[in-house]
Amino acid sequence: MEILKYLLLSVVQGLTETIPVSSSGHLMIIKKLISLDVDFNTIAILTNFGSLIAILIIFWKDIVSLINSFFKYLSTKETKYKSEYKYCWMIVLGCIPAGLMGLVVNKLELFAKIENNIKIVGLSLIITSVLLFIVRNFKGKKSDSEIGVHEALTVGAFQIIGLFPGISRSGSTIVGGMSSGLKRDTAFKYSFMLYIPMSVAATGLELTSINLHSDLILYYAVAIIVSTIVTLLVTKWFRKIVNNGKLIYFSIYCLIVGLLVILFL
Repeated sequence: MEILKYLLLSVVQGLTETIPVSSSGHLMIIKKLISLDVDFNTIAILTNFGSLIAILIIFWKDIVSLINSFFKYLSTKETKYKSEYKYCWMIVLGCIPAGLMGLVVNKLELFAKIENNIKIVGLSLIITSVLLFIVRNFKGKKSDSEIGVHEALTVGAFQIIGLFPGISRSGSTIVGGMSSGLKRDTAFKYSFMLYIPMSVAATGLELTSINLHSDLILYYAVAIIVSTIVTLLVTKWFRKIVNNGKLIYFSIYCLIVGLLVILFL
């Protein structure tokens, strides 16, 4: 029975981390619906780590190419490396707004009184639904090389919204990218390029509060592996959904779940 608890939560994390429905919000819903005697905070940190591994796998070639181009441009100043060199700086710029705000939120504990309020999750899902509905038909024309300061700061500002309990980070950043004129796949890729450093930073901060037990190591390993595999599969599927302009499905889902949470939980 113990392993089933970890399997359930890691599957929920993997299914919801990268699609625009809020993984933290869904873990709170599960916590409210089912009485599970587990350390939700520790499981959330471990399964988030598993999701991070999945994103690194999906974008590994892009990451390696960006790093190579960044240092090659610094040393050679060859034009062929300039576009990806600039893209690296746009990733840094896009992370700054939410990074600074995240430190403030964490330091001042701004969400301490509402982060476990299930009604807030319902409201957040409805907000996510509205954002997704607004951009449902946006196509955009800008590619990776056309992401500039305006686009980076716009997506970075939308990523701040994703700090609010129950708001989807991927949803808010993809909405930010599409609303600033990026192509659908360009917005998708840039969203997850920002996700990587933000997730690494968040995991580093959260490790200070993690509570591991030696007798649960097997369960922890299962949680990480399962969340990695599920996230890997779901993210590849989600990319196709975004490129096909079907975000309306997630908008409808978030609206229905949000209303159900507010009315019945």
